Formats: sequence, structure tokens, C-alpha cells
Amino acid sequence: MGIVAGLDSSSEFTRIVVCDADTGAVLRQGYAPHPVEAKATEVDPQVWLLSLGEAAGGGLLEGVQAIGVSAQQNGLVPLDAQGGPVRPALLGNDKRAQVAAADLIDGLGGRQAWAEAVGCVPQAAQPVAKLRWLARSEPEAAQRIAALMQPHDWLVWQLLGRPARRTTDRGAASGTGYWSAGTGSYRPDLVELALGHPCALPDVLGPAEAAGTTPEGLLISAGTGETMAAAFGLGLGVGDAVVSLGASGSVMAVHHEALADPSGMITSFADATGMHLPVVHTLNAVRALRGTAELLGLGDLAELSDLAMKSTPGSSGLVLLPYLEGERTPQLPHTAGTLSGLRRESMKAEHLARASFEGMLCSLADAMDVLRSRGVEVRRVFLLGAAAELPAVQAAAPAIFAAQVVVPQPADYAALGAARQAAWALGVAQGTLSPQSPPAWQGAAVQVFEPGDELAVGLAVRQQYGATRDHIHPGAFSFGG
Repeated sequence: MGIVAGLDSSSEFTRIVVCDADTGAVLRQGYAPHPVEAKATEVDPQVWLLSLGEAAGGGLLEGVQAIGVSAQQNGLVPLDAQGGPVRPALLGNDKRAQVAAADLIDGLGGRQAWAEAVGCVPQAAQPVAKLRWLARSEPEAAQRIAALMQPHDWLVWQLLGRPARRTTDRGAASGTGYWSAGTGSYRPDLVELALGHPCALPDVLGPAEAAGTTPEGLLISAGTGETMAAAFGLGLGVGDAVVSLGASGSVMAVHHEALADPSGMITSFADATGMHLPVVHTLNAVRALRGTAELLGLGDLAELSDLAMKSTPGSSGLVLLPYLEGERTPQLPHTAGTLSGLRRESMKAEHLARASFEGMLCSLADAMDVLRSRGVEVRRVFLLGAAAELPAVQAAAPAIFAAQVVVPQPADYAALGAARQAAWALGVAQGTLSPQSPPAWQGAAVQVFEPGDELAVGLAVRQQYGATRDHIHPGAFSFGG
């Protein structure tokens, strides 16, 4: 069918993969860092274009027929009536809108009202909260805002030469706080509630639709957010969940419908295929491992894993509730972590090491239970993040999650997902693919770990953890095992 490209403009860099449109085989790759500090909370969006141009240098895109764009989520690019940025783009890691998010929750009548309206409860990272912050903190700039875009929307618009029509996709739109994955429509009243006046919003394209074609004949697909692009690049389907092991953690799964959760624990995203990606976040994951390694005087997480493997399931009765930064699931924002079960025989370094891994995984299993309790099927669990390679994680996760665990080899899955979307849009435009059936690219290379005979052991570890959690925080969590 041809050659396609996918680019991922993350918070720190741009990666481009050039792929065979039929098989997904990677032919060429490009990379360039963004010329800004990694922890910046706002940035001139032009730096994304500069990075893109550098990554695409050396004839990387020669022969490419279609491009898909993935980009960092929760960014806000506010535009004036002429299409220029009113101010630098606000990024997802900007926490200044926490009070604004709380104001919006009250302004609409509470968490349940928001969950029913758009499938999520406002958080500081979301564009809707950033709008309220702008209205309160920079009223003159806020008054000039005539249109709203996110990073992937803006990049697609630039690649197309800034046409009159601006577009987005349902995946990126579902993270704004003013588009509902459940109804597939905007809530412009929520934009007005946040900002004080209405704004132009980009058209939401279907998964296989093209955003347009450049004057040179290059087709640009709808694009999407990084989370949705990575799920598409991994080839996820119903029955698959992804557990992301960063400093904080998240559990997301492919589901056939949007889930409205009045507690706010579930964020109801749309995916890049027409399905849904409900997500549950935890504030603590690998940070609990790093804290334990530092406490034990270990050099890195590999040493912690080796030490944990000298213990046994259940950590000799030692339980770590890893709520070191407070917790979001369950909602305990002001709590601290707890180490329980200290006895003379359990006060050994290897048991504490094992308890840190079991505590992290049980906390994520609690998050997974939030989804399972709403009818989400989980047969396979994809583990992402460097910690997924640790033997202590791979040994304990299948039994604790009560599912097959899959560890994909490291790859640019968001860029691959963007390229797969480009191949889909190209195939539809050429009449060789259906809008309902994406190209069947080869899946990721993976390691597979089965729970096998350890299911009962995993259940016992979960029960020990759950009993401790419910004793220390009674009533805080109603889904755990």
C-alpha cells in the first residue's frame, strides 16, 4: 500500500517512525529533543515545530504518503481571533489550576454532575481547569481567547498549512473536560463556565478519517493523544489492560462503553479505534520502590529486586501501604504510607524489599478492581515502564493481578500507533481498508508470564494487603480483594 510515518511529540522530544503501511515494519526513525526544560509548565508551541523539523531531517520522510500525529495530552493552546497563540501553551504537568478545578466542581453542582456530563471530574491538568485558571489569573489574556486547541490538534493544523477548519480526534477530545466520550459531543457550556465566554472548538474526526492533505499531496490523519496512540501501537483489544509503572501509576483497559464514575476515580477516555479507555490513576507506584531502596541503602531498583527475591510471597506478614504522597485511589489525599506486620521474624531487609513490590502491585490491583467492578474484562495485563523488567515485578504480578502478564519490549509505541492510524486513513482514502477495520499490523514483541499455580498465593497476598488497608483506612475503598 505504501509508506507512512507516525510522529510522537511528547513533553520532552519528538520521535518519528517510518513504516511499511501493510505490515508496520519500521523502515527509518528520527529523533530530536525539545529545546526547553523537561519540567517546564508552559512553552511556545513553535518549539514543537522546530523539534519536528529536526527529527524529520536528512530525507527521513522521503516517499511517505501519510502521517499520523501523537502528542502530549492535557496541553492547552489558546488562540486569538487571527489564530495566533494568546500566550504560551499550558502543559499537562502544570498544577496551578488545582483551586480552579475545585471551583469548577462546585460550579456545576459536584463530582457526580461532572462525571455524568463528560465522564470525568476536573483535575488541575485538564484544559477545562486551565481555562478557569486563565480567567482568574490572566483575565486580559483570557478575554482574547477565541479558539482552543491541544498540542496534537495544533501540530496537525500547522502541517496542513493552518486551514480554516481545525480538527481533533475523540481520544484527545475526551481528556479536555468539555467533550463527552459517552455522548460523543462537546459541552460548550462548560467552556463558558470555565472561561466566561464561548470559544471555537475543533471538529472531532472519526478514527479512520483524514484531517486533510497538504499542498504536496501528503495525507494527514486525525492524530490522537499519546495514551491512545500507545494503546493502538500495542494492538490492545477488549480484555486487555495496561498497567503503567512510573513514579505514579495507572491502569487502563479497552472497554465497549464510556464509564461515568461519580467518585472521580475513573477517567473515561475514548480510544483511537472507536472504543473506550477507562483509566484509574494511583499517586504512588515506582516511587515506593525507590523510597524503599533508599531506606535500605541500595544503589538501584535492580538490587532491591534481587533482595526481594530472597523473601517469599506475603513478605513474612509485612505489608506496605504505599501511600507516600497521599493517594488518589482510594481517595486519601492527605494520608501517608504505612508499614504493618512488624514482628521479630519479619524485620529483615529482604521482607521489606518484597513488601514494597507487593504493596505497589496490590495498590495497582485495587485500581484494576475499580474497573472490574464496573464490568471491564481483564484477561491480559500489559506492564509498561522500566520497572516492568524487574524479576520481582514479573514474579509477583501475574498472581496478584490474577491474569496473564505481558511485558512488551521497549519501543516507540505512541509513534507506532500514530503511523498505524496514518496507514488506516490512507487505506480508507485508497479504498483498500474499511473505516471499521484498522490495518492488521504485527503486534509488539513480548514476554508472557502466566499466574499458573500461584493464583491462590496471589489471592492470599491481596487478602493480607486488603485487611491491612481496611483496618488503617476503614471505608476508604470498597472494591479491593
